[in-house]
Amino acid sequence: MKKIIYLVLLMLTTSVYSQTAKEIIDKNIELSGGLTNWKLLNSVLLQGKVILGIKDEYPIKIYQQRPNLTKTVISIGGKETAIEGFDGNKGYAMNYATNKLQVYPEYVSESFDNDFIDWENKGFEAKYLGKEKVGEIYCHKVELTKNVNKNLYYFDVKSYMLLKEVKKDETLLYSDYKKVGNLVMSFRIESSSTKKDGDYVMILNKIDINKVFPSNIFKF
Repeated sequence: MKKIIYLVLLMLTTSVYSQTAKEIIDKNIELSGGLTNWKLLNSVLLQGKVILGIKDEYPIKIYQQRPNLTKTVISIGGKETAIEGFDGNKGYAMNYATNKLQVYPEYVSESFDNDFIDWENKGFEAKYLGKEKVGEIYCHKVELTKNVNKNLYYFDVKSYMLLKEVKKDETLLYSDYKKVGNLVMSFRIESSSTKKDGDYVMILNKIDINKVFPSNIFKF
């Protein structure tokens, strides 16, 4: 009897946590522009600066287009240099030892949409892990799991905006949210990584959405 009661309570607890996680994700999508507007987003151009280490600062542009095309360009001495991207078939990144772009056939480009959009159809499981502070701000902590991969997300309990994301090898902090068309996006992203020289701060001054890029913009 005790085992049966325990199993019932466990099932009820899991159900409540799952529902709570879903509600938090739904609220984030709703308050950041709504599911329809996110699905109507086809391209993004991020512009600003990236700070590497303490003093290394460069102008940066990031082109992204559905379904998974991407290109990152920084300016060095007034000259634009592509340092990473995915053209739909191959990925590439700068090899700083040779100072040349190198093709990575097994490069896996991230999805254009964030994990929250249609997370259930993508095969994720969501779990609510309670509240936790990010700095001085209380956040809802949600875990998304797919296969063996687990990511943690921290949503401001008041605004429901994403403040922190913890991946396997990287932690991202999001702040300075602003309206871009019908959407709300972060204009400051801080990354700390387990990879060598992987830390950066990106401060954006402009985000353009649904621009029509030249057909060769993602070629390299």
